[in-house]
Amino acid sequence: MLKKFITADNSESFMNEEVGESYHSHTGGVEEALKKYAVPCKIKELAKTGKIRILDVCFGMGYNSAMAISVALEENPDCEIEVVGLEYDQNIISKIQEVNPPIAFFSHYKKLTPQALGFTEGNVSVKVLLGDAREMVKTLSENHFDAVFFDPFSPKTAPEMWQEHFFAEMYRVMKNSAILATYSCARMARDNMSKAGLMYDDGPILGRRGPGTIATKWMDIFSNP
Repeated sequence: MLKKFITADNSESFMNEEVGESYHSHTGGVEEALKKYAVPCKIKELAKTGKIRILDVCFGMGYNSAMAISVALEENPDCEIEVVGLEYDQNIISKIQEVNPPIAFFSHYKKLTPQALGFTEGNVSVKVLLGDAREMVKTLSENHFDAVFFDPFSPKTAPEMWQEHFFAEMYRVMKNSAILATYSCARMARDNMSKAGLMYDDGPILGRRGPGTIATKWMDIFSNP
């Protein structure tokens, strides 16, 4: 059962009562999309290159990737953007029709339904792969993505989504210059990232006591401007 609530920045989200967790931080779903994902993954900087490929793991209602598209197009209206989302729950996809977050590109996400899982708008293409993300990711090409938004339910609630073999798939599909961002700093998550070959650092602190996590294949990426 999904129950709508309003986060502190007045954006709408849902509580998954079966899981016991919400799809966005109570402090602000839109703010979270910007400050935990778009900014740490350097979407604005990537837009200047003219092409961005984003993997949105546990797509939900698409706030994270819609925000990234908005940031990129504001920086470079001609930027070519590809988003691939992984999501297992078609019910949360259907809830896209019930929310109107203040994200410039989000109106186009209304084209997504459980029956229509992709669209193209100008230079932007969005496609959602519906099913177990751990299996769906195996269909994606290696060294393909510039950014990974890693947003499953928590390691406590969904430990299967934070295992070494899944992070190894993230490593496989990430470009050498790619950045993965997630809200969690759980020890299990970070240990499994390391085992998969990823190097991590603290991400931003937002709405939680601890920081998020950013991870890359090469540590020196963190020091790049």
